[in-house]
Amino acid sequence: MSISDTLAAAEADRELKKRHRAMWAFGDYPRLVEQIVHPLGAEVVLLAGVGSGDVVLDVAAGTGNAAVPAARLGARVTASDLTPELLTAGRAAAHDLAIDWVEADAEQLPFDAAGFDVVLSSIGVMFAPHHRAAASELLRVCRIDGTIGLSSWTPEGFVGRLFATMKPFAPAPPPGAEPPPAWGSPAHLDELFGARVETLRQERRMLPVTLFHEPEEFRDYFKQHYGPSIAVYRTLADDPVATTALDDALTALAREHALPGAEFALEWEYLVTVMRRVA
Repeated sequence: MSISDTLAAAEADRELKKRHRAMWAFGDYPRLVEQIVHPLGAEVVLLAGVGSGDVVLDVAAGTGNAAVPAARLGARVTASDLTPELLTAGRAAAHDLAIDWVEADAEQLPFDAAGFDVVLSSIGVMFAPHHRAAASELLRVCRIDGTIGLSSWTPEGFVGRLFATMKPFAPAPPPGAEPPPAWGSPAHLDELFGARVETLRQERRMLPVTLFHEPEEFRDYFKQHYGPSIAVYRTLADDPVATTALDDALTALAREHALPGAEFALEWEYLVTVMRRVA
């Protein structure tokens, strides 16, 4: 690769990260975390065996969904995320918990090699666009015999289908960017981490979602609060036909995945994985 190509690639990556940083500041992701996905953070902390005195890093921490319960157990916690607005919200909600909040790219973490006993990410690192770079960083900062704990939406589950539903309406991803729900595939994790880890636990679980009363309420909530959805709708701002088509597609998705029964409810599948770094 020529110097000019290298510089162009670096500039493209900076622009991509700038868009990602802005996307997660759209809407009100802290509200979505609090109302829907907050149980996943405490769960991965528990399954990873975090204890008092452990040195813990929460990567792509957002508002600290895993960092906060880890700190409550007495761990020495650093929460890192690309979007400073999420860190600010997390810091405010954590009150006097001793958490170090650091703005950082999951693909270029500003931490020493082997500096952490436990490295966690709850529905976070999966959104880093270059999966191998992010996985390499998780491995680099985790000590040998340390633990890596992840929870990720699966491709086949509801949120994976949400991204598949939005894909035809969104701009094409840049070269090299990979779909976030791939982190919810055991085969993909095997490719990313390989022989450098021993898998201690891996299972698909369901997150019950009862916040919404009808499919349209789900659609409108995600239009207002979820950064990736907002970003897609903004690209359609001058196309009312496409906007209506996306509205209909999201409503149909929620209706198709509704659980049987009188009350509207959903289940969102995710994969939880706990690994020990061995090399």
